[in-house]
Amino acid sequence: MAEARRVRAVELFEEGRANAEIARAVGVCSESVRRWRRVWEEGGAQALRRRTATGRPPKLDDAQVERVRAELERGAQAHGFEADLWTLERVGLVVEHVKGVSLSRASVWRLLTGRLGWSLQRPERRAVERKESEIARWITHEWPRVKKGR
Repeated sequence: MAEARRVRAVELFEEGRANAEIARAVGVCSESVRRWRRVWEEGGAQALRRRTATGRPPKLDDAQVERVRAELERGAQAHGFEADLWTLERVGLVVEHVKGVSLSRASVWRLLTGRLGWSLQRPERRAVERKESEIARWITHEWPRVKKGR
């Protein structure tokens, strides 16, 4: 959308239109049009095209991320943890063990939510030994008796 506005602005620059007119036509403020015109005059239409993101490249490439996914899908117990529950620290240890790359907690979070598409899951706080039939019996028979004793 933003690039399309800039492309349209370039067309209007080439027609010799005024900045205020271009701003109204593409739906931006005049300051943006002035900035775009400066960039266009210095580098042409190509200078206003969208560029790929800059910055530090990720520590793990796509193939490595898929290898980490496969390892995480095996479960935490398969990696020597007592409970089958993933935490950021545990995932970081697995990444370090599998790929030899040390990630911060924030980077582990971005790996899980961004690149793997996982979401935060909190375990249920219920006893494994819980028996629904016993609970229903207690509520039906015992609770009224206990409540009367108040």
